[in-house]
Amino acid sequence: MPKRSPAEILKEYLLIAIGAAAYAAGFQFFFYPNDIITGGVTGIAMIINYILGLPVGVLIICINLPLFLFGWRKFGFRFMLGSFVGMALSSVLVDLMAATGFSATDSLLLGCVYGGLLMGFGLGLIYRAGVTTGGVDILVKFVRRKRPHLNFGSIMLVMDVTVILAFALIFDKFESAMYAIIGMFLCARAIDTVLYGMNTSKVCYIISDEHTRIKDAITSELDRGVTFLHGEGAYTGQPKRVILCVIKQQQIAEVRRIIRTMDPAAFLIVTDARDVFGDGFADIDSD
Repeated sequence: MPKRSPAEILKEYLLIAIGAAAYAAGFQFFFYPNDIITGGVTGIAMIINYILGLPVGVLIICINLPLFLFGWRKFGFRFMLGSFVGMALSSVLVDLMAATGFSATDSLLLGCVYGGLLMGFGLGLIYRAGVTTGGVDILVKFVRRKRPHLNFGSIMLVMDVTVILAFALIFDKFESAMYAIIGMFLCARAIDTVLYGMNTSKVCYIISDEHTRIKDAITSELDRGVTFLHGEGAYTGQPKRVILCVIKQQQIAEVRRIIRTMDPAAFLIVTDARDVFGDGFADIDSD
């Protein structure tokens, strides 16, 4: 691993600090006052807090310590150190903000919307720094080492839903739990926006007998590169050239216009592309 400059290290921990503050504010000022549960270790800490009255931040640290000790040698010093800083800082800020007694709203809907977006923004910054806030993230990473075929998001979803259902059953707060799911969805969308940006790119697969004309139009009018893939019609057995190109989301209408003009019978498939590096997109060396 290449050695990082002091400026890069400072940037990483600045992102962690800002992200931890945003996450703590979203939880403490929006979720907690409205009894909106969150998933993972924070949700477990919230349940224990309701039963025993212990500070949520302290409980988060106590629950996380065994997980960090477990994962320290398995996932590398840099990752675990950054994650520990993110977890500890966000936990301390949760309790400090709780001491203010401030609540931004008493509306469940506003609480889950703004709390979810703020927490997602904070987590997105922390993830951009290349670390996490610990918790079940460490367990999921370990499970995927043993069972790599399992989807990271699916495992996280199962764990989060389990915590939310437990909260609803124990405290009879089913309405709050339903709002919590909305908050989780918004949190996930905010994380994606921070990590990948608003302008998600698209991958186009175009199957057409007019592939040469369509290729020329895309390269000249949209200034996008294309690649020919060699395919074969399963029914006819005839060779086909499939155009592969990556475009910006706002260029989809132009691609459809080009294809509609040159070959209305063409077949077009458009899929999302999260990380695109190269000419016209992100720099391959960027974070």
